[in-house]
Amino acid sequence: MDKRVIKDTRRRHSDALKLDLVERSLQPGVSVAALAQEHGINANLLFNWRRLHLRAPGADVSASTVPTLLPVTVQPDTSAPTTAHAVTQAAPARAATGTIEIEIGTARVRLRGAVDDASVRSVLRALSELA
Repeated sequence: MDKRVIKDTRRRHSDALKLDLVERSLQPGVSVAALAQEHGINANLLFNWRRLHLRAPGADVSASTVPTLLPVTVQPDTSAPTTAHAVTQAAPARAATGTIEIEIGTARVRLRGAVDDASVRSVLRALSELA
């Protein structure tokens, strides 16, 4: 009977090393990929260790790992032209690539070619001023 021995070639990492790298990777501003490369391991392996650590019962998930929502203020774009005449002067000639049709009440607006969103906003703004 022929018995073959299969050698396990995977590297084994100590729990202390895993915990150290996970804790360091959870610090704000730390690049997980750079930390993994610095220690000669694949970044996906470190991400897996982090995921297991954070899912473990009793895991200390600090505030640094919780996403922070930042306040946002939206302001109107004052640089866009406000009249239909200004729109035709500001829009450069473009190659025809398609058509956009917008029906508002009994009016129909047809935009042909490559149209940027600023031009569409200007046309709609001009239409709303006429209504």
